[in-house]
Amino acid sequence: MTVEPDTSPEFLAELLELEQRLVFKQFDNETAIALGLLLVDMARERKLPVVIDITRVGQQLFHVAMPGSSADNDEWIKRKVATVMRFGHSSYYMGRSCAAKGVVFTERYYLDPMRYAPQGGGFPIILAGTGHVGTVTISGLPQAEDHALVVEALTKFLADQR
Repeated sequence: MTVEPDTSPEFLAELLELEQRLVFKQFDNETAIALGLLLVDMARERKLPVVIDITRVGQQLFHVAMPGSSADNDEWIKRKVATVMRFGHSSYYMGRSCAAKGVVFTERYYLDPMRYAPQGGGFPIILAGTGHVGTVTISGLPQAEDHALVVEALTKFLADQR
Protein backbone atom coordinates (compact mmCIF):
# COMPACT_ATOMS: atom_id res chain seq x y z
CA MET A 1 0.00 0.00 0.00
CA THR A 2 1.39 3.39 -1.01
CA VAL A 3 0.73 6.31 1.31
CA GLU A 4 0.24 9.62 -0.50
CA PRO A 5 2.18 12.53 1.02
CA ASP A 6 0.20 15.07 3.03
CA THR A 7 -1.82 17.79 1.26
CA SER A 8 -3.54 19.35 4.28
CA PRO A 9 -3.64 23.15 4.57
CA GLU A 10 -1.54 22.87 7.75
CA PHE A 11 1.15 20.86 5.98
CA LEU A 12 1.26 23.27 3.03
CA ALA A 13 1.56 26.20 5.48
CA GLU A 14 4.43 24.37 7.20
CA LEU A 15 6.24 23.95 3.86
CA LEU A 16 5.90 27.69 3.18
CA GLU A 17 7.05 28.54 6.72
CA LEU A 18 10.26 26.56 6.12
CA GLU A 19 11.00 28.74 3.10
CA GLN A 20 10.56 31.87 5.21
CA ARG A 21 12.73 30.52 8.02
CA LEU A 22 15.61 28.92 6.08
CA VAL A 23 17.16 32.14 4.76
CA PHE A 24 20.84 32.89 4.15
CA LYS A 25 22.55 36.11 5.26
CA GLN A 26 25.06 35.61 2.43
CA PHE A 27 25.50 33.01 -0.27
CA ASP A 28 28.56 32.62 -2.46
CA ASN A 29 30.58 29.80 -4.01
CA GLU A 30 32.25 28.96 -0.70
CA THR A 31 28.84 28.76 0.97
CA ALA A 32 27.64 26.37 -1.74
CA ILE A 33 30.70 24.16 -1.28
CA ALA A 34 30.32 24.07 2.52
CA LEU A 35 26.60 23.23 2.28
CA GLY A 36 27.28 20.65 -0.41
CA LEU A 37 29.96 18.96 1.70
CA LEU A 38 27.58 18.84 4.66
CA LEU A 39 25.06 17.05 2.45
CA VAL A 40 27.78 14.67 1.20
CA ASP A 41 28.72 13.84 4.80
CA MET A 42 25.08 13.19 5.69
CA ALA A 43 24.58 11.00 2.60
CA ARG A 44 27.81 9.06 3.26
CA GLU A 45 26.97 8.49 6.90
CA ARG A 46 23.53 7.12 5.95
CA LYS A 47 24.70 5.38 2.76
CA LEU A 48 22.14 7.28 0.68
CA PRO A 49 22.20 6.81 -3.13
CA VAL A 50 21.52 10.46 -3.93
CA VAL A 51 22.66 13.20 -6.26
CA ILE A 52 23.28 16.57 -4.59
CA ASP A 53 23.11 19.80 -6.57
CA ILE A 54 23.49 23.46 -5.63
CA THR A 55 22.84 26.14 -8.23
CA ARG A 56 22.93 29.94 -7.97
CA VAL A 57 21.50 32.23 -10.65
CA GLY A 58 21.73 29.51 -13.28
CA GLN A 59 25.30 28.46 -12.45
CA GLN A 60 25.83 25.00 -11.00
CA LEU A 61 28.17 25.53 -8.03
CA PHE A 62 28.14 22.01 -6.55
CA HIS A 63 27.15 18.63 -7.94
CA VAL A 64 27.97 15.19 -6.54
CA ALA A 65 26.59 11.76 -7.41
CA MET A 66 26.85 9.40 -4.43
CA PRO A 67 27.37 5.65 -4.93
CA GLY A 68 24.15 3.95 -5.99
CA SER A 69 22.73 7.01 -7.77
CA SER A 70 22.27 7.09 -11.52
CA ALA A 71 22.11 9.45 -14.48
CA ASP A 72 18.33 9.34 -14.06
CA ASN A 73 18.78 11.25 -10.79
CA ASP A 74 20.62 13.99 -12.72
CA GLU A 75 17.56 14.37 -14.96
CA TRP A 76 15.28 14.61 -11.92
CA ILE A 77 17.61 17.28 -10.50
CA LYS A 78 17.27 19.38 -13.68
CA ARG A 79 13.49 19.14 -13.56
CA LYS A 80 13.24 19.95 -9.85
CA VAL A 81 15.62 22.92 -10.25
CA ALA A 82 13.49 24.23 -13.13
CA THR A 83 10.38 23.99 -10.95
CA VAL A 84 11.95 25.86 -8.02
CA MET A 85 13.48 28.52 -10.25
CA ARG A 86 10.19 29.16 -12.07
CA PHE A 87 7.96 29.35 -8.99
CA GLY A 88 10.29 30.35 -6.15
CA HIS A 89 8.94 27.60 -3.91
CA SER A 90 10.15 24.12 -3.07
CA SER A 91 9.36 21.49 -5.66
CA TYR A 92 7.61 19.54 -2.88
CA TYR A 93 5.34 22.47 -2.07
CA MET A 94 4.44 22.92 -5.74
CA GLY A 95 3.48 19.26 -6.11
CA ARG A 96 1.60 19.01 -2.83
CA SER A 97 -0.30 22.26 -3.43
CA CYS A 98 -1.50 21.01 -6.82
CA ALA A 99 -2.42 17.62 -5.35
CA ALA A 100 -4.44 19.41 -2.65
CA LYS A 101 -6.44 21.12 -5.40
CA GLY A 102 -6.82 17.88 -7.35
CA VAL A 103 -5.00 19.24 -10.38
CA VAL A 104 -2.01 17.97 -12.35
CA PHE A 105 0.91 20.39 -11.94
CA THR A 106 2.04 20.36 -15.58
CA GLU A 107 -1.51 20.75 -16.87
CA ARG A 108 -2.35 23.55 -14.44
CA TYR A 109 0.66 25.61 -15.52
CA TYR A 110 0.86 24.35 -19.14
CA LEU A 111 4.36 22.97 -18.60
CA ASP A 112 6.35 20.21 -20.30
CA PRO A 113 6.58 17.29 -17.83
CA MET A 114 10.00 16.46 -19.27
CA ARG A 115 11.30 19.88 -18.10
CA TYR A 116 9.53 20.32 -14.74
CA ALA A 117 9.07 17.99 -11.75
CA PRO A 118 6.91 18.93 -8.76
CA GLN A 119 8.40 16.19 -6.58
CA GLY A 120 10.21 16.76 -3.30
CA GLY A 121 13.91 17.54 -3.14
CA GLY A 122 14.28 20.99 -4.69
CA PHE A 123 14.44 23.92 -2.25
CA PRO A 124 14.94 27.62 -2.93
CA ILE A 125 18.08 29.37 -1.73
CA ILE A 126 16.73 32.60 -0.33
CA LEU A 127 19.11 35.45 0.44
CA ALA A 128 17.99 37.95 3.10
CA GLY A 129 17.31 41.35 1.53
CA THR A 130 17.50 39.91 -2.00
CA GLY A 131 15.14 36.95 -2.31
CA HIS A 132 15.34 33.72 -4.27
CA VAL A 133 18.79 33.28 -5.87
CA GLY A 134 19.18 29.55 -6.42
CA THR A 135 18.41 26.00 -5.42
CA VAL A 136 19.67 23.13 -3.32
CA THR A 137 18.35 19.87 -4.69
CA ILE A 138 18.49 16.16 -3.84
CA SER A 139 17.35 13.21 -5.94
CA GLY A 140 17.46 9.52 -5.19
CA LEU A 141 15.04 8.89 -2.35
CA PRO A 142 11.24 8.97 -2.14
CA GLN A 143 10.18 12.60 -2.56
CA ALA A 144 9.30 13.27 1.09
CA GLU A 145 12.72 11.93 2.12
CA ASP A 146 14.53 14.03 -0.51
CA HIS A 147 12.75 17.11 0.85
CA ALA A 148 13.43 16.17 4.48
CA LEU A 149 17.15 15.69 3.82
CA VAL A 150 17.45 19.14 2.22
CA VAL A 151 15.53 20.76 5.08
CA GLU A 152 17.61 18.94 7.70
CA ALA A 153 20.86 20.06 6.07
CA LEU A 154 19.72 23.66 5.65
CA THR A 155 18.50 23.81 9.25
CA LYS A 156 21.83 22.53 10.56
CA PHE A 157 23.93 24.65 8.19
CA LEU A 158 22.09 27.90 8.94
CA ALA A 159 22.11 27.24 12.71
CA ASP A 160 25.89 26.80 12.54
CA GLN A 161 26.18 30.15 10.67
CA ARG A 162 24.60 32.13 13.52
